[in-house]
Amino acid sequence: MRAGGILGILLVSATVGTIPVRANGDGGGGSMGNNEMPSMSTQRYDPAKEYQAGVTALQANDFKAADTDFDHVLSVAPRNENTLVLSGFAKAQLGNSKGARDAYKKALSVNDKNIMARRGYALALVSLGNKDDAAKELDTLKKRADACGDACADAAALKGAVTAVSDALNAPGKQSYLAPPTSLMGDARGGDLAYVQAVADINQHHYPAALKSLGAAEAIFGPHPDVLTYIGFTYRKMGQYDTAETYYRQALTIAPNHRGATDYYGDLKVERGARKGARQMLAKLDSLCKFGCVEAEDLRRWIALGHG
Repeated sequence: MRAGGILGILLVSATVGTIPVRANGDGGGGSMGNNEMPSMSTQRYDPAKEYQAGVTALQANDFKAADTDFDHVLSVAPRNENTLVLSGFAKAQLGNSKGARDAYKKALSVNDKNIMARRGYALALVSLGNKDDAAKELDTLKKRADACGDACADAAALKGAVTAVSDALNAPGKQSYLAPPTSLMGDARGGDLAYVQAVADINQHHYPAALKSLGAAEAIFGPHPDVLTYIGFTYRKMGQYDTAETYYRQALTIAPNHRGATDYYGDLKVERGARKGARQMLAKLDSLCKFGCVEAEDLRRWIALGHG
């Protein structure tokens, strides 16, 4: 993450409320050592940095570079919804209709409510000559638009999607694949502010609002482990343990030594009665924090309370 982004704002957000902002642990990317075997030395990418590079390339209409950057992100975080949508857009602009179709379809498997993904998927189907399946996607969009009406938050996006797919079906070959997904291309300051607002909402137990702000931050920063960790934390506070675990695991896949994610994942295991798993998380933190750290002490105290 470039200077001035989320890693810089964490020091500011730590003063916002009572929840300690400690998500920014060791990134854990590591460097290739001399003793690594060839099978272990494949290129590892920082998905947040690659995501930002891809967004910058999109803004410059450099779709080939953007496509490469998003492929790098997906090699590390293969089910990141926003990246899949942007990847689909980049591939569509390059004329890779099959690749666009597959990216959008996978985004819909992650979240079937994603309007940009369904719009792009339908347009890719039209480009591939599959008008029947595209018409089915249009019906889905129309039903959602009718249920939404004019007042809901998604009204404009749904109407735009219906119009784009309808036009494409009536005049194949002339459609615009997808309007630039500007909602996924904000600047770092906007992402920082969304993140800080999310922390404030968490401290006030306004969890749905926190998720909305975290979603806005993720749309700008991509699969950043700090953001993923707090999404997991919020779902845990809402009692949605399976979803929380999914986000903690994503964060730790990207940054294996991330102390915040390790701590909070341990907290989740305590709440679920998984004493052995919680102690494994604590042992990991003790190995990472040779001279002690707040994450290890918090988890140790949580386990000692008898919850696990």
